Amino acid sequence: MKLGWWTAVLLMLSAGCGSINEASGSLGTKPTPSPGAKPAVKKELPWLTVPGGQMKTTLFYGPWQCRQEFMNQCQVQCASEGYPLMGCVWLADLKFDWKGRLVLLPVDVEAGSRYGIWHCCCNYPKLPTDKKEVERKRWDRFRESFREDWSKKFGEWPSDGAKSWPGHHVRDLQHGGDPVDPNNIFPAKPSVHDLYNRAYPACYGGQPPWNTVGPDLPYTDN
Repeated sequence: MKLGWWTAVLLMLSAGCGSINEASGSLGTKPTPSPGAKPAVKKELPWLTVPGGQMKTTLFYGPWQCRQEFMNQCQVQCASEGYPLMGCVWLADLKFDWKGRLVLLPVDVEAGSRYGIWHCCCNYPKLPTDKKEVERKRWDRFRESFREDWSKKFGEWPSDGAKSWPGHHVRDLQHGGDPVDPNNIFPAKPSVHDLYNRAYPACYGGQPPWNTVGPDLPYTDN
């Protein structure tokens, strides 16, 4: 069973160093970009003090076609829930750099990990408009406390001036996403959030490119 990204990263931090490579699979913490890869839109957050050292979070934004590994997991997920798979959107990668000292040995160490966030567009039924609005109001009430908690664990929630970036729900509210589950929310650059909002209807509609597999790593870190 795939851990939610928030849960997985907190487990990583409690261990004192990075070892989760959900996004890079067998490629390790420094995966090789696929041919034709282009620099990703990214956001680097400041270093944050964590147990045993310091951590820096960098967000790389798609949307990209899902790699084969993610598409396979979506096929399993959708089948287990009883809905056909229509497509898959690879939304972002979260990269974590960690530096500190080992507990057992007085040695300075550095480590890192990546965690991929993608969405399986199973053929979920849409919520009626009134129920969707109820869920949106739950998110409105939860938003500020969530951002504060997120900032304490990963670095200050990004903003453009005085305007905070929107929180993107991985499984959207229209298709039954939980509005207050931390594993279902991450900060998205406003222009990227617009791209997500355009990609989701096409993904749920089984339209290209979201219904086909993409490269293992479609972006560079530059």
